[in-house]
Amino acid sequence: MPLTSYPARPQSNCLLLNISNLPSCLHNEKAQTLARTKRINLALQGGGAHGAFTWGVLDHLLEQDTVEIGWISAASAGAVNAVAVASGLAEGGREGARAKLRQLWEAVYKAGVPDFIRLNPVLSSLGTLPAVSGMAKMFSPYEFNPLGFDPLRRLLTETIDFDRLRAASPVELLIAATDVGTGRPRFFRCHELTVEAVLASACLPTLHHAVEIEGRAYWDGGFSANPDIVRLALESPIGDTLIVLLNPTNVSGTPTRLEDIAAQTSRLTFNAPLMRDIEIIEAVREAEGGWLQRRFKRPTRLSSLAQHRFHLIEAGRHTAGLPAGSKMKPDWGLFTYLHGAGRTEAYKWLDGSRSRIGRQSTVDLKARFLSELPRFALPRPRMAVVNPAPASEAAVPQITGPRDEHTPR
Repeated sequence: MPLTSYPARPQSNCLLLNISNLPSCLHNEKAQTLARTKRINLALQGGGAHGAFTWGVLDHLLEQDTVEIGWISAASAGAVNAVAVASGLAEGGREGARAKLRQLWEAVYKAGVPDFIRLNPVLSSLGTLPAVSGMAKMFSPYEFNPLGFDPLRRLLTETIDFDRLRAASPVELLIAATDVGTGRPRFFRCHELTVEAVLASACLPTLHHAVEIEGRAYWDGGFSANPDIVRLALESPIGDTLIVLLNPTNVSGTPTRLEDIAAQTSRLTFNAPLMRDIEIIEAVREAEGGWLQRRFKRPTRLSSLAQHRFHLIEAGRHTAGLPAGSKMKPDWGLFTYLHGAGRTEAYKWLDGSRSRIGRQSTVDLKARFLSELPRFALPRPRMAVVNPAPASEAAVPQITGPRDEHTPR
């Protein structure tokens, strides 16, 4: 299937010339562009198919010549997006990263029913993801998937050049996986990143076997770091981090149906690591801002954490009303809807906050997360998420639902 990509932006041939030979006007223009460039870390939360929202955010950021991605901390679906960005940047710069992200999400859609279903004589008769979800509630993956088939392995192997990523990634990665024995996160960096590390970061224990690396078993990174922002702020030389949050942090009403209870349990579980990190950051800020610190001005190792600038893009208003099982549904209509929503939210954030990057935070973490939180209602979504069968294997269907000027055509 040919890759559907966005129209390439015109590229200046001047970048291929020795800058000393440039006309003064072009030299000044290049210098002004470099001066306007804002460097920023990314912290990408996991969320299954809802990670298509993060794809949209990244897609818009990669279009901006004045925004440069530094480090990326990520878990689960966020980790999959992160390695696609790093791999694409290593292979073809910004346009390469945008194309790699689209290639990856198209491959997720085309995979459809996971390979282990087709190859398992029991599950192949069920044939639908809801049925598999029901089986997962009754049986261990070691029972209904004894050979450990994971379609994500083949997808990543075919899409991501891990050798090149390790050797030439222009961004540092912190890919989190959770140690099954201790519950502590392990962070895989670019120089040690393999397909197993990404599979470990995205390993839901109700669906997949634990991933073993160097004698240790790992589950989804979202259990322990979703995403980690403390280590990122302490270690990255860049003083700004943009958090891309997929899960609503506060919803109205008490779930009573089994699927809604399960969905809310999942939200609470996977939001807990981020809440913990925010509490740590605010505690450090309070300690660093004490009168003794102000009087003696003694910087500590935690000073960079206290002074770090945070920014936030949220998917909550777009994901809160989606069906409980939508995270597990590889639906192109859903992907396109969330991708467009991510692009729109990124545009709005950059439009209002670009000048503040490098100067001040654009989100008050304490006010946003540790005080009374905004509540997201949980109505059924108005848009119909559909999964039309493609006319041929050569084309990926396009949704005919909501669209704005930032949604790809």
